[in-house]
Amino acid sequence: MGEVTNDERLSYEQARAELAQVVEKLEAGGTSLEESLALWERGERLAATCQRWLDGARVRIDAARQAADS
Repeated sequence: MGEVTNDERLSYEQARAELAQVVEKLEAGGTSLEESLALWERGERLAATCQRWLDGARVRIDAARQAADS
C-alpha cells in the first residue's frame, strides 16, 4: 500500500488557505523563475488535495440523497 503524503493529511481548509497564499505570492511577483515554478508546482498539489476533498464530499452527499430517497 502507498505511503500517505503530508498533502493528503491536510484538511480541505488547510489546503485551501495554503493555496491562497501561494496564489498571492505568485500574483505579487518579484520571485525568481525557479521559485515561481516551485510555487506553481506546490499550488498544483494543493489544488489536487482540495479537489479530492470536494470529490469525496460529493460522493457522501450523493449517498445521503440516495439513502433518503429509499
